[in-house]
Amino acid sequence: MTASFASDHLTARGRRVPEEESAFRSCFQRDRDRIIHSSAFRRLKHKTQVFVEHEGDYYRTRLTHSIEVAQVARTISGALRLNQEITEAIALAHDLGHTPFGHTGEDALHALMQPYGGFDHNAQAVKIVTSLERHYAEFDGLNLTWECLEGIAKHNGPVVGEIPFALAEYNEIHDLELETHASAEAQVAALADDIAYNNHDLHDGLRAGLFTEADIEQLPIVDQAFAKVDQAYPGLSQNRRRHEALRRVFGVMVGDVIDTSRDLIANSGVKSVQDVRHNGAPVIAFSDDVLEQLNVIRKFLFTRMYRAPSVMEKRAQVTRVVEALFPLFMERTDLLPANWQDDIRQLPDETAIARKVSDYIAGMTDRYALTEFERLLGEKLPL
Repeated sequence: MTASFASDHLTARGRRVPEEESAFRSCFQRDRDRIIHSSAFRRLKHKTQVFVEHEGDYYRTRLTHSIEVAQVARTISGALRLNQEITEAIALAHDLGHTPFGHTGEDALHALMQPYGGFDHNAQAVKIVTSLERHYAEFDGLNLTWECLEGIAKHNGPVVGEIPFALAEYNEIHDLELETHASAEAQVAALADDIAYNNHDLHDGLRAGLFTEADIEQLPIVDQAFAKVDQAYPGLSQNRRRHEALRRVFGVMVGDVIDTSRDLIANSGVKSVQDVRHNGAPVIAFSDDVLEQLNVIRKFLFTRMYRAPSVMEKRAQVTRVVEALFPLFMERTDLLPANWQDDIRQLPDETAIARKVSDYIAGMTDRYALTEFERLLGEKLPL
């Protein structure tokens, strides 16, 4: 049985376009299923997590990352007696708005879009599921429940100050109460994201040779994990030793969130999902000690992985792709697919056109962006 402060499909606020409910799936199950079957979700297969997707079959992509986040989120959600269905839906959707080439592509597109309102991948995810997916007869987007949209929009916390235009536009017609915290399920999805990438980036960095086991054995949490493996399995092969240690790192992070969040929930006195939204602080969190240790791991990954010379070289190359395609499509909208040209003909001004071009580029996979760069610019990058 779920807790009183969990999201409940029986009291969900519904969809912007009313639909007949399914006889055998809850509304949150349908949200999850629509996300999985969306074009944007499939494209995550060929979008960068850290390494450009063609660099190796074993590195994480945005798709495998999203699946790992969903698995972690379901585990935590179940332990806290939350609604696992809405938790999974939000986790699977959280990165739908990412550009090709990961944060590198996002940084480049945001800079190019500065005169037109900038670019934000979380806001783009909302735009995708409310507008850009066009498969259903009665509506654009996926027509997700209010609770799912809220979770995608503000799983990282209340959205205050300058709101990204893509999110602000939708919020004007469907109030997502951006100033409040999201549900506990959305908060779980956000922490599951942190857990997943901290763990799998250690895996991928080792595989890429950017650092060694000896390097990460100096890190908090990781050091104890390797020590326990060596004590239990002396003489283990390198690959098995690495895997056994990092799965224990994973377990420490998950267990800490569960234990800390149980205490936060109990001490906050929240009794309903509305109490969670108006609590004034998150009810899902790491402990202070583990958060401090994770910050050390993050700093290590930033220096040794995200800013490694080989990674930075690739970042510079793929930045050129986005920087070349955007002005080209702005000048030559006739180079866009026919259905995109039809949309652009109806737009009133340059800002609207730029935002449409941004949508097109943001939806590209790594491989498609590289193919279009080569086809239209006549240059092949030495990636």
